This record gives sequence, structure tokens and C-alpha cells, in this order.
Amino acid sequence: MKFELDHIAVAGETLEEAVQHSEEAFGVALGAGGQHAHYATHNRLMGLEQELYFEAIAPDPSQPKPDYPRWFGLDDFDGPAQLDKWILRCSDIAEAQRIFPEAGEPVHLTRGDLSWTMLVPPDGLLPFGGLFPAIIQWHTETPPGMTLQSAGFRLEALTICGPDVADLQTRLAPVFDDDRVLFQTMSDRMMQAVFLTAGGRRILT
Repeated sequence: MKFELDHIAVAGETLEEAVQHSEEAFGVALGAGGQHAHYATHNRLMGLEQELYFEAIAPDPSQPKPDYPRWFGLDDFDGPAQLDKWILRCSDIAEAQRIFPEAGEPVHLTRGDLSWTMLVPPDGLLPFGGLFPAIIQWHTETPPGMTLQSAGFRLEALTICGPDVADLQTRLAPVFDDDRVLFQTMSDRMMQAVFLTAGGRRILT
């Protein structure tokens, strides 16, 4: 089984901050999103080229905080909004968990007409300081990457930076191969996405 890049996400302490950071980088407004009742989060979305999409996500103060950790490490997120997560899709979440037990336990989720299962660690914190990709299996025939209208941004490069990303690359290599995803060893953990547009390059961090 091979894994494919599904979407990338900017996290924020608030959705307003995540959206503002994203819109300043893209130069366009994000589209609508929705709420995730299970984790008490909410998001805004934007379609990208090549059946990818973008998400801005944050805790939703209008929903009661769950008595278990939120996904994406959002309970521990603080500071300015930033590109913080990348998500890979697979065709068999049980097999994905067998290959990557560190990715977490399968959690089935729905939002409107969408249905999916994601591997989520019990503490909500993904390995490699959060740089390990979240893994998703869609149960919807046409997930957001296929249905959201593209805003005209084509991903040129997604760079994953950190002190141990060579080990992360090695861990993923047997099942994930995407020339757009790069791994750069450096002391700080961060991510950077470069997009090609009709007006030139746009960089999101």
C-alpha cells in the first residue's frame, strides 16, 4: 500500500488567527469549512491543484472542550499561527496502523456528507515533535481535494524541517514517495510550502 499527500494545515490558537495567517500568505480568501464535534475544533478550507486542499484549523470555543486530548496537538499549540501539519491518505487504515503504530488509534469521524477515519495518538501529539504526518482514510467517494474548487495554487515543494527529519524520511520511505516533499535537517522544527500561481510563487510557513 502506498500513501499519498492529501492536504496540509495551518494551526492557530484561534481560527481567526489561522485564517489571517493563511490569507496573508496566499493573497486570497479561504472558503467555508465547518465544525468537528468529536474534537471541538473548526476549520476553513481552500482547494488546491492536483486534488490537494488546504485547511486552517483551531479549537472551537463554541463547543465544550472534550475530556480527552484534541487531535493535531491543538491543546498544546501556542504562539503565532503556522503551517503545522501534513496529512497522508491511505486505502486501508488498519494496515496503515500496522505499518505505523506510532501514528495512533483509528478514530471515525464525520462532518456533513464527509466520512473518514484518522489515526490519532491518545495524547493528540504526533511523533517527531508533531512532524510525523497524520494518516487518513476517506470513506467518501469524493473527498475535499476532489470537490473543492481550486484557487489556482499548485504545490511546488513542501519542506519538513527538524533535527531528526532524516529518520522521519527513512521511516516513511517504504510507502511514501513524492518529489514535492523534501526533508531538511535543522535545529528548529518547522514546515514550509511553496506554491506556483499565475502571479508567481507564494510561500506559506
